[in-house]
Amino acid sequence: MDIQTLAAAQRAHFQTGATLTLPARREALQTLRREILAREGEITAALAADLNKSPAESYMCEVGMTLAELSFAIRNLPRWMKDRRRPTPLAQFPARSLLVSQPYGVALVMSPWNYPFLLAMTPLIGAIAAGNCCVVKPSAYSPAASAVIRDIITACFPPEYVAVVEGGRAENNTLLDQKFDYVFFTGGVAVGREVMTKAAARLTPVTLELGGKSPCIVDATAKLDLAAKRIVFGKLLNCGQTCVAPDYLLADSRIKDELLSHIRKWIETLYGQDPLDNQGYVRMVNEKHFRRVMSLIDPGKVVFGGGGDPASLKIQPTILDNVSPEDPVMGEEIFGPLLPVLTFDRIQQARDFVNSRPRPLALYLFSEDRAVQEDFLRRVPFGGGCINDTVIHLATSHLPFGGVGDSGMGGYHGRASFNTFSHRKSVVKKSTWLDLPVRYPPYTPEKEKLLRLFLR
Repeated sequence: MDIQTLAAAQRAHFQTGATLTLPARREALQTLRREILAREGEITAALAADLNKSPAESYMCEVGMTLAELSFAIRNLPRWMKDRRRPTPLAQFPARSLLVSQPYGVALVMSPWNYPFLLAMTPLIGAIAAGNCCVVKPSAYSPAASAVIRDIITACFPPEYVAVVEGGRAENNTLLDQKFDYVFFTGGVAVGREVMTKAAARLTPVTLELGGKSPCIVDATAKLDLAAKRIVFGKLLNCGQTCVAPDYLLADSRIKDELLSHIRKWIETLYGQDPLDNQGYVRMVNEKHFRRVMSLIDPGKVVFGGGGDPASLKIQPTILDNVSPEDPVMGEEIFGPLLPVLTFDRIQQARDFVNSRPRPLALYLFSEDRAVQEDFLRRVPFGGGCINDTVIHLATSHLPFGGVGDSGMGGYHGRASFNTFSHRKSVVKKSTWLDLPVRYPPYTPEKEKLLRLFLR
């Protein structure tokens, strides 16, 4: 089925109403969950082939999180689907006010290569839960994961309900030339702009999950050894190929050297003396990204690591000290295992530095000072983040995940996913047993008095 025919078939299927009922949605989610459980070995093998992910990391960051999101949606779907009562103004008596959630129709989910299974399935779960038909477009950079996603969805659903389109740029452009009712894109800022431009031509609403340079700030009150351990975890998860990875470190100049000593210790503790020899250490997705990340390493500023192996596409965890804001490594999202280090003398300098740059997808603050914590929460715009930890804010179905400004728009996970793929209609159900005359002409002084009584 070509892309144009597929989009038309899904639109026709949606119009039948087959996706709308609670039993249909719940059965679709349960079918998807069963298939993922049955094919866990295939998923793990695909992630190893594309990125050299270990079985444990694959389960923790992709399969397990997908299963948890499915379980959460299945359990809560009846409550999400219920019409939500809202207060009715006295001026509209007698009536009831409701919010009614309705699926948009046919959704397009475009997913990236860095977490290829999770970031295709999680928005799909929201689209199905909300009652939509959906086309999923995995990244061509993760072909093994793309194939297993295709096989799972083909086994679960007819193509007029949920389908996978594989391919590269040509297929992306063809998909974006179709009329979808919602587009959900995860990827880089440049492609995100193209997606939004195409969607705008058709007035199609979008969610953009992008990225950017997420700062990690450590002040003098932080528990340095624990901070270092958690920074290393967040930075080197998936070898830094994580949209919410700490992209650069802002450290108080008084504790910087001690902090870097702890970071070096934890890299060696968690990944070995040379992580290039660690069989479970994730590699760069392809040669293009390997060369791009290696080009950002300034040998004169390397204080740890700095090497790479072109044969395995692995890059050592690398700390770059005495970095300036003008250095190439500070000019783009790194998406690799490099940690540039800058310093500040007063915490306000760190806050002002972050605020002078594009709004980040994530922010991480390590501080025991509650006043500093509150200052960053209230005065620094960012998509989401953690106090005294990294990346774990996205590992919950109870919090929406998304960006702000250059790092994206819209959010998902849990109920937020259901809401993202639903239009919430405002409805007033008016009773017919009484019709108050105050709103109808002619407008007499008595009616005006009543209006002023009701509306103030």
